[in-house]
Amino acid sequence: MNKQRWEISAERFFGRTALPEYGPFALTEAQLKLFGSICGKKVLDIGCGSGHSLQYMGKEEARELWGLDLCTKQIETARKVLKDQQAEVKLVESPMEENPGLPIGYFDIVYSIYALGWTTDLSRTFSHIYDYLKPGGTFVFSWEHPLHDRLKFEESSFTFNKSYVIEGPEYNEGWQNLAVIHHRKLSTYINTLIEAGFMIEKVIDDVCLPDEQSENPAKWYSTQKANLVPATFIIKASKK
Repeated sequence: MNKQRWEISAERFFGRTALPEYGPFALTEAQLKLFGSICGKKVLDIGCGSGHSLQYMGKEEARELWGLDLCTKQIETARKVLKDQQAEVKLVESPMEENPGLPIGYFDIVYSIYALGWTTDLSRTFSHIYDYLKPGGTFVFSWEHPLHDRLKFEESSFTFNKSYVIEGPEYNEGWQNLAVIHHRKLSTYINTLIEAGFMIEKVIDDVCLPDEQSENPAKWYSTQKANLVPATFIIKASKK
């Protein structure tokens, strides 16, 4: 179901929420410097989308650019975006819950920008990512903060209309209930990383607001809501 919706809706997301940005109202890689030097590194993008984060990695002189995505249309777009890269480019169409033949213990950096929360099996996905990394390798990902869609603007004020503590699959309101996504607490992401063997280095949910307020507080990402709860969280972890 989700793959079908992505094939229909992919163009909406071409070039959106890509490095050096981590997500709405979040600090950027220029501010956080989570990756350190990328020059000469082999990198893998989980949920690579239209390839713009990999394009950033190429500009930072990564040696190999690998991308994984469920959506055929996204992979086709990424090939066009990355066609002039000097680095070696390998793009694979596959769900992140499966290993489609990616090398084990190979990558210096694995990352995911606003994509990893789509997984239907978080534990399995983290285990694959752990396997892909070299010992000492870095894993960085960002995703919508799990408090964000619990809060809704209704009748001139924000209210919590969903439980934060009840986890599981649910229809995604941002996709007009035509896609299913799993609600998980922030602690679930952290604990599942630890269970997969990762060492957590940073958890970031700082909010960086623009000078101007959104005109419509009912927008999915509005400055009014970001004044109350973070829109984005970022985690940096490493393979022991």
